[in-house]
Amino acid sequence: MIIAHKRREERQIIAEKMSTNKEVLLLDFWVSPFCLRTKIALTEKGVAYEAREEDLFGGKSELLLKTNPIYQKVPVFFHNDKPVLESTNIVSYIDDAWPSPPLLPSCPYGRAQARFWADFIDKKVFDGGNAIWRSKGEELEVAKKSFIEIVKQLEGALGEQDYFGGESFGFVDIILIPLTSWFYVYEKFGSFKLEDHCTKFSAWMERCAQRESVSKLLPDPEKVHEFVIMMRKMHGIE
Repeated sequence: MIIAHKRREERQIIAEKMSTNKEVLLLDFWVSPFCLRTKIALTEKGVAYEAREEDLFGGKSELLLKTNPIYQKVPVFFHNDKPVLESTNIVSYIDDAWPSPPLLPSCPYGRAQARFWADFIDKKVFDGGNAIWRSKGEELEVAKKSFIEIVKQLEGALGEQDYFGGESFGFVDIILIPLTSWFYVYEKFGSFKLEDHCTKFSAWMERCAQRESVSKLLPDPEKVHEFVIMMRKMHGIE
């Protein structure tokens, strides 16, 4: 009886996912950690989707310009033809639209804490890291120290837990782990090793990288490095 009931529940979950999977589309860019957030969240939920690569330098699609006229950037996520913008907002939407397995904690305080650290990550990590490859000389040293301090703050929030939500890979991990695909770039241009400063955070990175939803989607660090070299030339840094 228990097994039969469990199988009925599993069939119901699959049916619900199938019924809400219509027109699941992502306007994507391969090196964008923000697009990667969406892909990891969907993979964790077991939701099939189409990722449509955008040409951000040669000409953005009419669909992108039409559905995100304010920022004109990726990701743009479509569910049943309705666009959802901004990656953290998209991950929240995915968690609401496909509740199982949940990404946010069940208690209000846990959810509030997760949203606080997601906001901190959005405001600090990517811009802080990019300041390293955009800088030279003394400015580079300042940017490097600032970035390491940001990661130390995150390491403090992680504490002795396996993941930011505790024992389970969840919302904050999905918001943060894609940004680490650029950390190799920061280390190369900043001439440092993050592991020397933040051992627990580095262990968290390795732990997350062992998840299939992460390992199969993270871009090759060397290719990200090549992309940033191109960006430096475009900005006249080289």
